[in-house]
Amino acid sequence: MPFSYDANILREIILDHYQNPRNYKQIDSDDFIKIHMDHSDNCTDDIYVYLKVENNVIKECYWYGHACAISTASSSIMTELVVNKTVEEATKIMDEFNKMMKNEEFDESILDEAVCFVNTYRQPSRVGCATISWRGLKEAFEHLKHEGDCDCGK
Repeated sequence: MPFSYDANILREIILDHYQNPRNYKQIDSDDFIKIHMDHSDNCTDDIYVYLKVENNVIKECYWYGHACAISTASSSIMTELVVNKTVEEATKIMDEFNKMMKNEEFDESILDEAVCFVNTYRQPSRVGCATISWRGLKEAFEHLKHEGDCDCGK
């Protein structure tokens, strides 16, 4: 990696989002796409991602469920990053996050606090935890494409 990170600061970010998760809320509304994710091979993560998109802009994004510290922090950060972004902008953020998870070159400038997971690739069993909500977001975008509710990637 061409940059260095203070491991203590990275841990503080993860701990803060774990102890004080943002956008943690169960939603019961037909105005939201609801995606259930329980595909973490090495953990008991079982979460829902809720997404509300209007005119191709993510207006609201929440998550809810039971998750480990890595999953909780990643879900919290993801929901903060994508609100008020177009589906295309959020997809770009997701793509850069996934590059980081694979230890590939990535654009840290668009990841903001999500860069705290820069070393997660070193523990392959934790990559699934860090990406579960992001995979849910991707499924939500696929749902939008299928339903014709956005011009994302057509």
